[in-house]
Amino acid sequence: MSVIENLLLRNEYMSMELMMKKLKQTRRYWSSWEKKEEDMKDGWFFHNGSVFLKELIADCNGKSIPIRSFSGDQIIRATNNFDISCFVTNAGFHMWWYKGIIEDRPYMIKRFSDETVPDYGTKEIYNDIVLSARMSNHSSFLKLLGCCLEFPFLVLVFEYAENGVMNHRGATKVNGEEVFLPWSIRLKIGKEIANALTYLHMAFPKIIIHRDVKPVRIFLDKRWNAKLSNLSFSISIPEGKTRIETERVMGTVGYLDPLYIATNFVTEYTDVFSFGVFLMVLLTARPALLITGSDGEYKGVVGYVKGLYENGKLDEVIDPSMFTNNTNGQRLQVEACVVLAMRCCEKRDEDRPKMIQVAKELKRIETLLRDF
Repeated sequence: MSVIENLLLRNEYMSMELMMKKLKQTRRYWSSWEKKEEDMKDGWFFHNGSVFLKELIADCNGKSIPIRSFSGDQIIRATNNFDISCFVTNAGFHMWWYKGIIEDRPYMIKRFSDETVPDYGTKEIYNDIVLSARMSNHSSFLKLLGCCLEFPFLVLVFEYAENGVMNHRGATKVNGEEVFLPWSIRLKIGKEIANALTYLHMAFPKIIIHRDVKPVRIFLDKRWNAKLSNLSFSISIPEGKTRIETERVMGTVGYLDPLYIATNFVTEYTDVFSFGVFLMVLLTARPALLITGSDGEYKGVVGYVKGLYENGKLDEVIDPSMFTNNTNGQRLQVEACVVLAMRCCEKRDEDRPKMIQVAKELKRIETLLRDF
């Protein structure tokens, strides 16, 4: 049964006005600690369901987005009550990922904090849900399969990613150990994330900006296909416009576009800069912020890569663990990716490529090996 069907059934085909009235009633119940657990679950169901249904209807433009409804008991059993043994990663912004099995099928399960989400964070949570649903038809986004309404905030259920999530150095964990990927896989991941961002920027009437592109937002399936996730900070630019001003700068230090920090204006080049940093992390296996020198000062990977490359030290830029045999073709690919990453991180946005140009260039770079 889909979430919408479940909502309609549980609400006995109530109108939206009546659903919102029910929402106001249940909010009063939450102030009482003596309220029974089942009544609290009903309150969460109506509250989350009302908001989710309203947001989804506003976003889907009449198109059906099937999302399965899971019960609270299913989620609790799947994660062993969110036990550490099922924990995958802390995604920041008061959210955690777990793995779990429901009806013999593995899933990635995303939980938001019950208590510590700030008021402004509620909007970002529903933003994540609605946009994840919309992006689920693209192979380079982690597919949203369902949700559970019986918690203070919705619990989201996604397709399973057998090879987990990347860490801050672009590695992943296999059997509990950090594993750095070969060059061919890193290039494949870069190309697929570029395609995902191109889709965000070009597939809809309003340009959608992710605003938080980095390795820990990327899951890997059993075939090492990259899946972009976490659309909480995403923002749409008004139709016909090229930028939008924001109240707060949202994103991650080290990946943030300096122009965005200075002006509070988001453009499609905000993602281009972050992607350039991400590509440098893939190439170097170093985090976006590096500790340099004995004084413990931080230096961005952008300055680190540019400094070495401009002084002819490409070999010091790249992570040697990427190669078993560093062929001429691979060296050409790596150098082309370094140059592309630096173009993405130019100071002026007019000097940066668009994401569609980045995606095309990575596709071209991938073919270079065929000539050797």
